[in-house]
Amino acid sequence: MRRREFIAGLGSAAAWPMVGRAQQSATPVVGLLDFFASRPTNGPFVEAFRAGLAEGGFIEGRNLSIEYRGGRGNFRQVADFATELVSRRVALIVAIGALAPARTAKRATSTIPIVFSYGGDPVKDGLVTNLNRPGGNLTGMITFTSELLSKRLELLLRMVPRARKIGFLSGTSNFVAYGEQTSAILAAGRAGGVEIMIVECRDDREYESALAKMAEGGVDAMILGSFVLPNLQKVVPLAALYKLPAIYNNRIFALAGGLMSYATDGVAMMRRLGSAYVARILKGEPPGDLPVEQPTKFELVINLKTAKALGITIPETLLATADEVIQ
Repeated sequence: MRRREFIAGLGSAAAWPMVGRAQQSATPVVGLLDFFASRPTNGPFVEAFRAGLAEGGFIEGRNLSIEYRGGRGNFRQVADFATELVSRRVALIVAIGALAPARTAKRATSTIPIVFSYGGDPVKDGLVTNLNRPGGNLTGMITFTSELLSKRLELLLRMVPRARKIGFLSGTSNFVAYGEQTSAILAAGRAGGVEIMIVECRDDREYESALAKMAEGGVDAMILGSFVLPNLQKVVPLAALYKLPAIYNNRIFALAGGLMSYATDGVAMMRRLGSAYVARILKGEPPGDLPVEQPTKFELVINLKTAKALGITIPETLLATADEVIQ
């Protein structure tokens, strides 16, 4: 998907009826449904979400309640939680982390507003009919997935210029963006003059064998694809075990000991979800009038300790471009 510029601040004189009734009768309850988290009640992303809500005039425990649900990467559990939140008649559902929370929430209700955040194309995925004016009860923000792969490869090659064979850890062909991502990384490899070795995982029990296969195949470094499987952070110690310099698709991996990450600024995104979407809908704006936005801010995080453990001297030019350096 090409990056688009969208008109911000579209509104409507008509109030979204479900939210309006919820506000009049009681303190509104927001359901936060995170595909990956086990208990999404704290951490930088949730704190940013709360800060965004506060900007919009909603403070948890004062004039807003939040019901937290974490799917732990389990599709069935996510679907059950979505149904539960709908049955509790929450004022709004925030569905984050993957397509599954938004899709299951949409199947469960056509009236409760749903604000999503995930990497994909919500038109292609059937969530909305139009990005500028979504219509219906869904809107939100999307991250880039395949579009960032060439940039991650570029950054990884700057970190490890000797690399000639790069492993790409992927989900299987059942994954919704498999074809798009594998095509994108193969094209990036050709453009960068390096060989790409794609290794697939069906579940989290295959991470160890996948990285062992990469090591045996002679890869010099690794890129983690954006796929939906639980316990992805298990990959970080495995990369260390096999001494594979790796770049990841979320800063949480760099914080957990991964060499580096390049991704959408998730903290800024969650803050905007709270202020520009949830707060406005709770005040009566129809979700279908709020444009779906793509990110404009990205962050490079480098783990200096991991680089030293791998014997990598980080180029000064690369360090200078990092948004955060973990000592």
